[in-house]
Amino acid sequence: MDLFLHRTHFRAGTNGSLFHKSQFLCFSIELPWRANKRNISCIPDGIYKLQPFYSLQFKHHLLVKGVQDQSGILIHPASDAASELGSCIAPVSQLTGIGKGLGSRKALDLLILRIEAFREPGELVFLTVSSEFSGR
Repeated sequence: MDLFLHRTHFRAGTNGSLFHKSQFLCFSIELPWRANKRNISCIPDGIYKLQPFYSLQFKHHLLVKGVQDQSGILIHPASDAASELGSCIAPVSQLTGIGKGLGSRKALDLLILRIEAFREPGELVFLTVSSEFSGR
């Protein structure tokens, strides 16, 4: 199963749109691009394996595997990339600014439901991340 995240980098943060089979699923927020430096940069463009994950802090969420020079990258709920994310990704229902959004838990739950509904038994889930840069 393949998911696609198309992002735009701004100086203050990164906003994206997440798709499955050309269907829009939700927006995303991340930190700005800062050369993949741990906890201050979003992850680089690439193809990553996603794995369902559970923690007491975030409940059901996703682990992003195979990020160069980083580990523990998650897709988890957040509304402000600068104060809540480190190098992780937060799905959001609505963008409210650069690196800011609303309805993150709802967007994550819908993403997880989409994965479970479309993934074949034993099928791996991949996230392809691509970016463009804004002058802002």
